[in-house]
Amino acid sequence: MRLLERDHTGDFRLTKRLPNDKIPEIPPYAILSHTWGEEEVLFEDLADGTAKNKSGYAKIQFCGAQAERDGLRFFWVDTCCIDKSDKADKAELQHALNSMFDWYRRAAKCYVYLADVSTYQEITDNHDWKLVVRRSGCVTRRWVLQKLNIPAIANLFSKGWKQAFRQSRWFTRGWTLQELIAPTIIEFFSKEGFRLGDKKSLEKEIHDITGIPQRALQGSPLSDFSVTERMKWIEKRNTKYEEDKVYSLFGIFDVHMPILYGEGKEKAFDRLQEKINKNSHRLIKLWPADPRDPRDEKKRIELAKGGLLADAYRWVFDNPDFNRWRQLAESRLLWIKGDPGKGKTMLLCGIINELERPIAINGGNLAYFFCQATDPRINNGTSVLRGLIYLLVQQQPRLLSRLPENTYPSDDAMVWIVLSKTLGEMLEDPNLKVTYLVIDALDECIKDQQKLLRLIVQISSISARVKLVVSSRNLVQIEEQLAIVAQQSRLSLELNAESVAAAVEVFIHYKVLCLSRLKQYDSIMENFIQEYLSSNANGTFLWVALVCQALADPKVRKWHTLTKLRTFPPGLDDLYARMMIQIDESEDTDLCKEILAVTTIVRRPINLPELTTFVEMRGDVSDLEELIGLCGSFLMIREQTIYFVHQSAKEFLQGNAAHQASREAFGWVFPLGMDNVNHIIFSRSLIAMSAVLRRDMYGLQALGFPINEIQTPSPDPLAAVRYSCVFWVDYLRDSISKKDMLQRNILDTIQIFLEKNYLYWLETLSLLRAMPEGVIAITQLNGLLPADKTCF
Repeated sequence: MRLLERDHTGDFRLTKRLPNDKIPEIPPYAILSHTWGEEEVLFEDLADGTAKNKSGYAKIQFCGAQAERDGLRFFWVDTCCIDKSDKADKAELQHALNSMFDWYRRAAKCYVYLADVSTYQEITDNHDWKLVVRRSGCVTRRWVLQKLNIPAIANLFSKGWKQAFRQSRWFTRGWTLQELIAPTIIEFFSKEGFRLGDKKSLEKEIHDITGIPQRALQGSPLSDFSVTERMKWIEKRNTKYEEDKVYSLFGIFDVHMPILYGEGKEKAFDRLQEKINKNSHRLIKLWPADPRDPRDEKKRIELAKGGLLADAYRWVFDNPDFNRWRQLAESRLLWIKGDPGKGKTMLLCGIINELERPIAINGGNLAYFFCQATDPRINNGTSVLRGLIYLLVQQQPRLLSRLPENTYPSDDAMVWIVLSKTLGEMLEDPNLKVTYLVIDALDECIKDQQKLLRLIVQISSISARVKLVVSSRNLVQIEEQLAIVAQQSRLSLELNAESVAAAVEVFIHYKVLCLSRLKQYDSIMENFIQEYLSSNANGTFLWVALVCQALADPKVRKWHTLTKLRTFPPGLDDLYARMMIQIDESEDTDLCKEILAVTTIVRRPINLPELTTFVEMRGDVSDLEELIGLCGSFLMIREQTIYFVHQSAKEFLQGNAAHQASREAFGWVFPLGMDNVNHIIFSRSLIAMSAVLRRDMYGLQALGFPINEIQTPSPDPLAAVRYSCVFWVDYLRDSISKKDMLQRNILDTIQIFLEKNYLYWLETLSLLRAMPEGVIAITQLNGLLPADKTCF
């Protein structure tokens, strides 16, 4: 790019293309945003000395003078810093239009010059204006402009310019869209050069005028907004050339394309859409099926936990261990560790929220991932890599070139090699600024945990531009690996018990306030609940959340609240044990037992229709919801899907907790052992699939129908058997020991199913995009069946 350089005399000249031998790096510069008028100063005008004869020269003078006031020697103006003449190299214009968004983003300051907004209005008949004149004597135009920085006088003009501001032509032009979005600091000026405000102070007005979400104006990554939403931002804007309405979107979608004036808007849009779709398809290929956007997972977690309470996490920003990691370049790894229920996940959500905007403003990147042991889609190392790569590419689409062209290998070991290499190459990209990686719940990364820990150590040790935050429980195997990193910070929640306890107090106050509004408590009741929770929480957010959830149950009448409250013992395991007693005393204890057994053993969270396949009961889905409500201290429902309230709840039912009550709970939920529940899931899966599967489940009526064009019908005929179709062979395998042979009746059942439904099952796996899992299932099945009963 070329810049204008201002000298000590106030004159300015064009530099040669930068960077060059004299100026090896592009220096800090200001940039002008404006709408073109009739007499703009062009590149050739500066070259032949005729620039000062044009009225547009005043804008360039304004930009240079304002840049000097802001301590900037260089500035850029589109009219004269790009050679658009017939003799010019056409590649220069191509490069400039494709680089425009980046140039505005990298500018130290952007000045928006509004030629149709005046702060010097013809208001001499205004009463307030006459008052100023009487008090100040002779008032000239120069005096007005000098005094407009005095708030009392400037207020006299605000009504006039604000109306003109809303109607400014600048908000209707296509190219000014990216000039509004890209820069970090934008200041708006009237045609007299009076500063009207900046993007932050005028944020609401700009949002009202443009309809652009305030988060986008604040610097949130554009990838947070859908393609459709971003397309709407340009709809009411106009350009001189119809193709420019498309070309001005290059930066908004971070794409680079040839400029072909004369192709027309429609063809230009088709090319843009094709480029966007190609990028999206390449990203989707990261996952073999069911893409998991970490941003959606973060929102789901916050919703499941009742929302993110800012005052409950802000203590960490005053913590010396956190600030050592944040401020010292050599401190690249922060490990936040603590016992279950101490609020690690929500703390990381808060850290992400607080870091997101300043990182984006400084041109950095932030990628994160939340592991969850109960969900095989997000409880392994390859999923962590996929999530981090996905968010990095969303923020820096040029990194798409680092992704493999072809599909990823089906072999897990090879997938890890490919993805870890890809992430490493992205983090070593010379154009990538400081990048923050956040990984929550390393202890819930069940598969490839050691590989992931070694990769974290490797990145922390060799990459100076990467900072990591990880969290986990206090586990020896994690500590041993992370101890290898020389420069690291550790933030122990147990060692910061006072800060955590204060945060829990904030959480208690909020939860009691919500309860009080729901149940109409008086102040005495409210204070008693708050004191009881404070005395027994032991710095554990989860304990408070579970107790308040139980008190919020409509069946707990207000006058029973104190009696109910006293039944909750301190400590998570003791609380879980108490909840088990309550479930055992209910009339639906057997059904609750079935539900808890199934949800404890499933390989991913299942939804309500899928649960109906495994639980024998009369009634519909709403009855199941009520039963899950009885298990509310262990389970919750979000968007029809059943989750454990916390990993510690599942571990308690599995008998893995240290408390004796955990082992008793396992015996209660699995009285005949886990093998029996595995057999029940297997057999009921076969029964359900035999009843549902048929040819052409979705009525496509065509062979070779493109999978990307298939739309799930409503209602979905596969809703109740989706889980069964993918996992039934796993439960067959787990229901028998290695020494056992399959019983004759089971063999006959499998044979009948395969003879009647084998092709239907394969078709269903294809519709579910689960063919890789199907191939594994068939291989396992062939290994389990006698030679004369194989699938082929």
